[in-house]
Amino acid sequence: MSLIVLVAAATLVAPGESKDQTSWTISAERVYTATGKVIEEGSVTVEDGKIRSVSKGGSGDLECYAITPGLIDLSVRIERDVTSIAQSREITPEKRIAVALDWFDEAWKRAARSGVTTVMINPLERQVVGGLSVVVKTAGESAQERTVKADSALYGAIGSAPSQSNHPAFGRPDDFYSRRPTTRMGVEWEWRKAFFDAAMAREDKRLAGPGTLELQKALAGDLPVFIQAWTTQDIRTAVFLKEELAREGLGKLRLVVDAAAEAWKEPELLVRSATAAILPPFSATGRSGDGAFFARDTAKVLAERGVTVALSGHGARAASERLCYQPGHAMRGGLAFDAALAAVTITPARIAGIDKRVGSLESGKDADLVLWSGPPFEATSAVIGVLVDGRLVLAPRTQNK
Repeated sequence: MSLIVLVAAATLVAPGESKDQTSWTISAERVYTATGKVIEEGSVTVEDGKIRSVSKGGSGDLECYAITPGLIDLSVRIERDVTSIAQSREITPEKRIAVALDWFDEAWKRAARSGVTTVMINPLERQVVGGLSVVVKTAGESAQERTVKADSALYGAIGSAPSQSNHPAFGRPDDFYSRRPTTRMGVEWEWRKAFFDAAMAREDKRLAGPGTLELQKALAGDLPVFIQAWTTQDIRTAVFLKEELAREGLGKLRLVVDAAAEAWKEPELLVRSATAAILPPFSATGRSGDGAFFARDTAKVLAERGVTVALSGHGARAASERLCYQPGHAMRGGLAFDAALAAVTITPARIAGIDKRVGSLESGKDADLVLWSGPPFEATSAVIGVLVDGRLVLAPRTQNK
């Protein structure tokens, strides 16, 4: 196959192509399957929105330098307005972020154009336990069609964010923010009380209240628990909470620490508790949320110790912090290419329990593909084509050399 040079400029739908077309043959110099297999001079055949085959050779309707699976981001906030959460209570496990999504937000297009095809939308971190996350595609005809997994995780936060607007009530309270928690210790107390109350309600159903069922599912390991914790002190709190509940025989959490910027300081905490980590975007200064210092080799340090690691854009609006750039930063920190690719494809798919549909290029999976102008994640390469469920949402312009 002759080398095809793809111009970085792209349109939503190229001339002569139908936005409803869901069958293609796409050829590339390299096809990265995210299963550990790289096919030189390969092609991916798509039929009715599904991958029919991944093979060597073949010419295509579209040609590019490289193909990877669609990128998956498990830490996204499309709806960030405080009206998307219940502000009268700090513990709302039963609330679903799916009902607060704006399906016409421009953020969907920005994500899709940068190669992100599947995202997990999480509640705003202004509550201790914000509610239930949802996994959706970044493009599609309807909300129902785009939903991959409803109630995908129970999401909350530990740190300064949940108590940010609260204040002690001296005398007569003047608003509903005159309440606890007002400190990190108070946030931890709210988490412990919620789980202990849910455990007690298993024996005495009269103690059950809103969200008890969701908390009990989390204790039983049937519902993953994602806790945002930037700093090492908050990561400790999350891990210690999991270990305390197990030690007391109350349950075994499937814990994932989101935004685990300072996990590099004590990686053994995640190792011993079998806790996965989702890392935030890299910054030029190394500083991230809650004042945490995010070392560039964090992904490498965790991966070398066997920690399950995924990368994310964490809802960032800045173009430089989009998910497609994060593997490159991690590689400059020492992470191997295969591990970097996995951290934005098959690993987050496994964490979210959606790996039977997405995360790798295999026959029968959803045709979520990213087309690259050069080696993926290199500074000189760009995303120049994206397919979601076989539909071309970013179309490359090609020029034969």
